[in-house]
Amino acid sequence: MSTTKNSATRDKLIDTGARLFGQQGYNATGINAVLNGCGVPKGSFYHYFASKELFGLAVIECFAAHYEKNMIAQLDDTTRPPLERLECYFAAGRADMQKCDHTQGCLIGNLGQELSGQSDSFRDALDDVFKRWEGHFVTCLAAARDSGDIADDLDLDDLASFILAGWQGAMLRAKTLKSVRPMEQFERLLFQRVLASP
Repeated sequence: MSTTKNSATRDKLIDTGARLFGQQGYNATGINAVLNGCGVPKGSFYHYFASKELFGLAVIECFAAHYEKNMIAQLDDTTRPPLERLECYFAAGRADMQKCDHTQGCLIGNLGQELSGQSDSFRDALDDVFKRWEGHFVTCLAAARDSGDIADDLDLDDLASFILAGWQGAMLRAKTLKSVRPMEQFERLLFQRVLASP
């Protein structure tokens, strides 16, 4: 089997796993459902992943890396003012939520709720993802502080953590309400109260 075919099969398994985990969760998704979803024989699964947990970790890392590319494109876009970059990031999140009819939200956030108490490996992997994402908020917020758009005395690490936690919570609430209104509320209060010009 060629390296290209190996990579394509592995990618197909991961993509299918991400879709199914997003729809029904990790625990409710069996390996057979993943195999049936992408037409890969069972033996091939164990050629790439020794266990379902290692498969889950691969799905987490692959999804996180893809999402992070989009974060970088939005939050590091120096052609826009820093706070406008944040607005673009939130707008993209609302659009994604509406596109899936408020059923999925953030895969990493969903898996964080489901798996953090289940496995140290999952908890550590998910925590690492969230820390990386917070780092991109810090970079954008530092640019906003340097340009005088936010107060000098704000702790950027704390603020980045607050934004990520608040946004994840707003997405969870949007799923339960079947509406992006909680996401809009979070963004409005963030800009009007927390990030208000000094």
